[in-house]
Amino acid sequence: MTALYATTPAAASARRTTRRAWLARVVRVRPESVLFVSGAALVPWLYVLATTLPSTARVTHWNAAWVGLDALQALGLFSTAALRRRGDNRHRLTAAATAALLVVDAWFDTVTAAPGGELAVAVAMAVCAELPLAAVCAALALGTDTA
Repeated sequence: MTALYATTPAAASARRTTRRAWLARVVRVRPESVLFVSGAALVPWLYVLATTLPSTARVTHWNAAWVGLDALQALGLFSTAALRRRGDNRHRLTAAATAALLVVDAWFDTVTAAPGGELAVAVAMAVCAELPLAAVCAALALGTDTA
């Protein structure tokens, strides 16, 4: 009975060749294609979210979410400054991530603010602090800084 299930060298070699061919096809998939398809898949999902999510929600750990976001921004700013001061080109990576975090913070601050004074403060913070810092970080990330 075991003879029926014994693997011959030719069968094992054929399996390895098939795996190599499959791996070669997978490796040939370009990241740009994956990113484009993923972005396109998000478009209908955006519609689902826009039409099904409630406009208000009660959230637990709201303070932890905001403290965490601001802590990540501080860490990004410190890391970018330290790496740039040392002349380490990896400051471009931390600068790009920090720029994205700052833009996200500005967006969520303004869209979650209550009308009136809270919204005015959120807009002022976005315009005077978060977005200008994001622009500086983006310039560092792209290498368009002058110093």
